[in-house]
Amino acid sequence: MTAPSTFGLSNEARNLHWLLTNLVEEVPGLLSVAVVSSDGLLLLSSDPGRNAQARQAGTGKPTGPRGSAADLATIVSGIGSLTIGAAKLMDFGGVRQTMVAMDEGSLFVMSISDGSLLGVHGSPDCDMSVVAYHMALFVGRAGHVLTPELRSELRKSLETETAGSRR
Repeated sequence: MTAPSTFGLSNEARNLHWLLTNLVEEVPGLLSVAVVSSDGLLLLSSDPGRNAQARQAGTGKPTGPRGSAADLATIVSGIGSLTIGAAKLMDFGGVRQTMVAMDEGSLFVMSISDGSLLGVHGSPDCDMSVVAYHMALFVGRAGHVLTPELRSELRKSLETETAGSRR
């Protein structure tokens, strides 16, 4: 996975990009990672253009869900919403983490702050406890800096980056 450009971003945005890059590099078996706002918009991705480029080049099956970071963001947002609703119905308090184990991979969703979510798509052989631990570290470090201003900046930078990769 390649790191997105952080040129022209604030220190907080660059730090968040660094934390995401560190998560991807430290944890074996991660296929894609997304940070999603409370309204379901993608804020940060491990590599937003990777799967679209693979499809265009005809190099085979994309390594993320249906081939795009936006799809992972949609899945993460939906699962986050569903589990929050379930927790409210059951009166069990807030949702901290959701894990879905599938035959060909795993999906992890963890609350960050203000309804923002961290979603990780892992390979079938990833160590779930290691993924959960590193996600908790990311959330602990990112939660206090993910302000409305930073979320807006991240959305704009991702839109610019995605538009540039389509050209």
